[in-house]
Amino acid sequence: MPDSPAAPPRPTTVSPDVLVKARILLADDQADVLQALRLLLKAEGCEIESVTSPAGVLAAVDAREFDVALIDLNYTRDTTSGEEGLTLLSKLQQLDTPMPVVVMTAWGTVDLAVEAMRRGARDFIQKPWDNERVLAVVRTQVELGRALRRSQRLEAENKLLRDQGTAKPSLIAESVSMRPVLELIARVGPSDANVLITGENGSGKGTVAQALHAVSSRATRPLVTVNAGGLSEGLFESELFGHVKGAFTDAKTDRVGRFELAEGGTLFLDEIANISLNLQSKLLRVLETGEFERVGSSRTRRANVRIISATNADLTAEVATNRFRQDLLFRLNTIEIPLPPLRDRREDIPVLARHFLGQHAQRYRKPLAGFEPAAMQLLADHSSPGNVRELDHAVERAILMAQDDVVRARDLGLRTAKDATTRIEDMSLEEVEGFLIKKALARYDGNVSQAAKALGLSRSALYRRLQRFGL
Repeated sequence: MPDSPAAPPRPTTVSPDVLVKARILLADDQADVLQALRLLLKAEGCEIESVTSPAGVLAAVDAREFDVALIDLNYTRDTTSGEEGLTLLSKLQQLDTPMPVVVMTAWGTVDLAVEAMRRGARDFIQKPWDNERVLAVVRTQVELGRALRRSQRLEAENKLLRDQGTAKPSLIAESVSMRPVLELIARVGPSDANVLITGENGSGKGTVAQALHAVSSRATRPLVTVNAGGLSEGLFESELFGHVKGAFTDAKTDRVGRFELAEGGTLFLDEIANISLNLQSKLLRVLETGEFERVGSSRTRRANVRIISATNADLTAEVATNRFRQDLLFRLNTIEIPLPPLRDRREDIPVLARHFLGQHAQRYRKPLAGFEPAAMQLLADHSSPGNVRELDHAVERAILMAQDDVVRARDLGLRTAKDATTRIEDMSLEEVEGFLIKKALARYDGNVSQAAKALGLSRSALYRRLQRFGL
């Protein structure tokens, strides 16, 4: 230890410093050693927690995360072998997210230092220490540890962007029925209030979620989307909360969950009505406490995210039939934004169609001047049970099929129910399936649960088909 442990150490002149608010864990069985290190590191702005035994170290790292740990190798006063510290070091390396560890001892040998490094120590400090060396070692390990965590997070974010795509649809709304939606977005978006977006499948709930995020104070942070309806119960926890290596058969590496990826930003939970009651309780806990654990880990983490959720189901009816928790609904719908179907906002069809034409024509490198009047009239008259998503799909198909410099009615591939009935024998099996799904959705005003029941399908099975048909 230093010659005058009680004397305040000379502070460094580097500012701002990486050590400011760095969380440091100190472990030694001698009070004067802990006091000297605490004074040294607190002068740099570090947040310090100190313990006096290997058991205390394990309890501390189980409760919270640290940027670096400085641990002694000897805790029994008549022992100088370093075995206690080496055993502790091995246990620390088995954590789901190992932190940088610097070992200290007054009984240092080359062999002991080599063994400590072999077991995962990042550096070795011999007592009595030099203050400047301690600060340099801790600063280096804090920077390296944070860089490794940033790298892991960046890798997960890049994968998420590849999976979800980078396209950000514009919220196009000129109709009278969309004015209340725009007003709610402007009023509620800047807050951190949880928002529930309701509306038929394909009506643009994801676009509204993007608009809410864009006008919020979290706009510079990530917007992370989870399709709750498309996740099995086994994958749900891993997707949302992450998992650690070895948590289950295919868990070959640690994985960052969506709550961690959305830290400081917004988490959009689409098709929220589809999660089981068991998973609803786990989601409720995060919303109430902000705490969660990765699958296979006992370490509690905290999440600072805004929740936007969406559904085409009547959650009040789901609560009444005990299929959805009322307390979870209260947490989700601080504000509810009902989104009208496309048939109730027909003034938006021409501008939406032209918007999609511009997008897809550029994507497929097909310069098109627009729609012939008959094509635009067909879009305006179509029932569009798939709403905006179906309109987008129809325009994309038309661009691919177009042989002239404009989109013609025949290019859209839209059929009325009368046309389809008279020609159903000429359809392929896939076309018949798509026709029946559209008919069921139209019959039940876009309610997926009722349409699935009428078709003899589970709700998740119908969702998969809706995605396949672009509805």
